[in-house]
Amino acid sequence: MKETKGSSAKVYIIILNYNGWEDTIECLESVLKNNYTNYQVIVVDNASTNQSMKYIINWAMGEQELIYQNNTQLNYLSQPVEIKPVEYVLYNIEEAISGGDKEIESRFKNPIIFINAEKNNGFSAGNNIGIKYAFEKNDFEFVWVLNNDTVIEKDTLIKFVASFSVKRKKEKIGMLGSIQYYYNNPENIQASAGGFNKYSGNFWNLQTLYFKRDDVSYIYGASMFISKELLSEIGLLNEEYFLYYEEIDMSERLKNKFTIDVDKNIKVYHKYAGTTSTLNSDFKIYYLITNKIIFYKKYYPQYLIVAILNILIDFFRSSIRDRKLDLIYIKSLKDGLLILKSL
Repeated sequence: MKETKGSSAKVYIIILNYNGWEDTIECLESVLKNNYTNYQVIVVDNASTNQSMKYIINWAMGEQELIYQNNTQLNYLSQPVEIKPVEYVLYNIEEAISGGDKEIESRFKNPIIFINAEKNNGFSAGNNIGIKYAFEKNDFEFVWVLNNDTVIEKDTLIKFVASFSVKRKKEKIGMLGSIQYYYNNPENIQASAGGFNKYSGNFWNLQTLYFKRDDVSYIYGASMFISKELLSEIGLLNEEYFLYYEEIDMSERLKNKFTIDVDKNIKVYHKYAGTTSTLNSDFKIYYLITNKIIFYKKYYPQYLIVAILNILIDFFRSSIRDRKLDLIYIKSLKDGLLILKSL
């Protein structure tokens, strides 16, 4: 698919890494093969504990090979590998959020920007470092927040830009999503978008192409194509959430200002739960519960009791299956209720 007139807007592709250098390297190999020309990649390492940045830089230097998951059908998306070395610039947080070093970057054609976050303040904070770098550059029209445990097709970015351009002629669209397919089962849909029922407290993934636009409550967080205009008006990702609910929060903030949509022709292949696979179940449960309470308090305080009842129902169901999780449910609910006093 060739670039079309009017589709030359610059895109910053922001990839957040936490202890997932193998996935990040494969993601980068696929991203660098895309046939849209006006883009720049930013990789933020969220204070990994396994020397991820060392391995990623070794890859850029040609000293680290790709490591594929077993039985993958998608290695063609990252083959042939890029000629090494791949140009890059490495920054710390302070250097990045001030826009980097123009003189150093001018020595390269289109370097990957590597950023050491130095401290892990969560998904939103990590991605926001990359977004702040882009705003300091002030030379872009879109940001694509892309999970590191994904791979893409060559025309994915072109499709995003073209689709956004068509839609914005009819409406004030702010964010566009893609269809996520299972990396290890690429014929099947993992998520189309997110659904939410404020009356029941339930969230779910749409897993079909046959959905109406009204079914989309939020864009699935593994792949969010966001306009600069939206970020300028409503702000960056909400850092109140360490993990989970970031994309849901953004969808609430943009209501009555921008629209969101999912392009059913755009594919992203996702290693389901790959990004959070290094986190234990207690950690995930804790933030799913406390963030649900924060979310409801912020946007639907009149239905907060619904959210709490929903959590209690999940707790009792979980307790029947595995009593070992009782303590983390109790702690999460207790801390969530304590958080209410500070909001």
